[in-house]
Amino acid sequence: MATATFVQAGEALDYTPSADVAAGDVVVQNDLVGVAPRPIAANTLGSLVVGGVFEFPKATGTGKAIAAGKKVYWDATNKVATETSSGNTFLGKTVAAVGDSDAAVRVRLSQ
Repeated sequence: MATATFVQAGEALDYTPSADVAAGDVVVQNDLVGVAPRPIAANTLGSLVVGGVFEFPKATGTGKAIAAGKKVYWDATNKVATETSSGNTFLGKTVAAVGDSDAAVRVRLSQ
């Protein structure tokens, strides 16, 4: 007898929020991070994308550059990608380097 049964490819997962979610919102469920590709009304089944490359906001200023291939984390309080792991949820790895003054970073989501 099979131990596991295939359910779906896994790039997008079903999600029913308790409050409205806007397109592009980052949703953290414990250690799982997803992005809403379109708006989802409260208590309505929608989906979150959990794979692929997305552009996320990042803090700017001295010491805020991030090299390509670095692990980054989602800071839900400040709504930015950061290299700081403490108190934040793993998001993925950067796919291109960004400088101190860049306000966004491209990240390949990893779970």
